[in-house]
Amino acid sequence: MSPKPAPDLDLRRRQVTGAARELAESEGWAAVTMRRLAGQLGVTQPVIYSVFAGRQALIDAVALDGFSDLAAALGAVDASPMARMRAYLDFAAANPRVYEAMFSMPSGLHFAAEDTPEPLRLAFAGFHEAFPDADGTRAEVAWAAVHGLATLQAAGRLRASHVQARLDLVHSMLTRPGAL
Repeated sequence: MSPKPAPDLDLRRRQVTGAARELAESEGWAAVTMRRLAGQLGVTQPVIYSVFAGRQALIDAVALDGFSDLAAALGAVDASPMARMRAYLDFAAANPRVYEAMFSMPSGLHFAAEDTPEPLRLAFAGFHEAFPDADGTRAEVAWAAVHGLATLQAAGRLRASHVQARLDLVHSMLTRPGAL
């Protein structure tokens, strides 16, 4: 009898992460359980736990994928501040539960630290290219401003008719001579 081939853990990880992401986007994070994912993927729970130690590790993986996707979305448009801010808002609106995993849910991911994962660094670089300065402060403020807009828009707390006016204001405040 030949030995059973080793599972492709990277493939399994991508499958579980993708299923979690789809389930979260369609039904919310409360619906994402290891048991439900196992059933959806036709595997046992130990198979899920073979690639993720627990639910938090899975949510962090979805968040990391989200940061990779955000970096790609920012890189797909020109490096102008307006294009990058618009791409960010579009990403947040198109992926509300992934965005929630990236920024609103508890996380084991470290931001602005020596051990910041590469997808987070790449997403930030997308803002730093649009809002360059020596130490990244301008990009941090731009990110914070646009993140606030995305969060308030998702909660329905801002007028939908004024998206561009808000972006124009953030743009003018961060790009005028002497700003930051």
